Amino acid sequence: MAVQRIRYFIFLRDVFVLAISAFGGPQAHLAMILKIMVDKRGYLSEEELLELYALCQILPGPTSTQTITAIGFKIGKAKLAYLTLLVWMLPAVTIMTTAAILVNNYQTTNLDLAFTRFIQPMAVGFIAYGAYMIAVRVINTRTAGALMALSAIVTYTITKPAAMPIVLLFAGALTAFKYKKHAIEEKEKLKIRWGNFTLWGLVLVVAALVGVATQNAFVLLFENFYRNGSLIFGGGQVLIPFLNKEFVQFKGYLSTEEFLSGLAMVQAVPGPTFSVSSFVGALSTRELGLGGQILGGFVAACGIFLPGTFLIFFVIRFWDSLKRYRIVRASLEGVHAASAGMVSAAAFLLFEPIDNTVVNVSVIIGTFLLLTYSKVPPPFIILVGLLAGFLI
Repeated sequence: MAVQRIRYFIFLRDVFVLAISAFGGPQAHLAMILKIMVDKRGYLSEEELLELYALCQILPGPTSTQTITAIGFKIGKAKLAYLTLLVWMLPAVTIMTTAAILVNNYQTTNLDLAFTRFIQPMAVGFIAYGAYMIAVRVINTRTAGALMALSAIVTYTITKPAAMPIVLLFAGALTAFKYKKHAIEEKEKLKIRWGNFTLWGLVLVVAALVGVATQNAFVLLFENFYRNGSLIFGGGQVLIPFLNKEFVQFKGYLSTEEFLSGLAMVQAVPGPTFSVSSFVGALSTRELGLGGQILGGFVAACGIFLPGTFLIFFVIRFWDSLKRYRIVRASLEGVHAASAGMVSAAAFLLFEPIDNTVVNVSVIIGTFLLLTYSKVPPPFIILVGLLAGFLI
């Protein structure tokens, strides 16, 4: 029992290291998870991690958060998984809530974020590295290569959230026809436990009903973020237009300038991109004082992170039994290839808004080369980028 607790503690420490050093969104996070969780610790195999990552991309919610909590679930079941979620989200949530309080207190919409000037191109470098790492591991056939290219083109061209799960399912369905190439394994009867799925739906309905009945600001805030968290496919970049439409354009809780300040800040914050919800939540409850802002930030975070958590906990319980079927294992080739294409497309999409200067391109290439060919820790690379932003 003592050995198990030590293992859990080490795992949570590794999650904390990721939470304070993983910049660049889910694509870049995956490369770091591979290094720490697979290569360094061996909590699971590369194949298992890529399967989890692909599974989480199909489900709504924050992909990297679901992947990390799913690893916690595999190691120590639900209790460790929920602790994993807290350790992973709290640093970023705390930073973004604090940022919202400072913005409100000083009534500043033009914050000097010049020191973060190199963070966005560095994030592109991290994502490019993630694309390279995934491609090296999963592109082993012509079919996979073609699907990767097709996925990259489609997700680059069509930016609607629905495109991502459709591309994954389409690619998986194509390679599913190659099931005869896989060995027959003894099948297990699928035992589906509906508890977490029921919990997800119950919270959605109850939050809506209680919000309408009480008009309590925090209940309504939780319901808004929980509903959005249940609809988002594709990660933080897809969350942004949802939050802008509801909290800026429709409800007017934030000004456009405040919202853009939050987006700029989250680029320089490690951990989940969904933590921008805490910034929006804290400013949405500014009229309730400092305590209200702190609670608003935490409530918003709970609302945005819980739906995806409930859904991945529902699916992962029967995932090991489901993948024993040859058709399911064959479909993973296409899903992995499509995931690699999406990561590649993300690198190009995030490069577009960046000024096409020699400095920015050099930062991207330099970050990629350091991650690929050196043993320099990613947190150190980020710190150097922040320091350069201060000095230049």
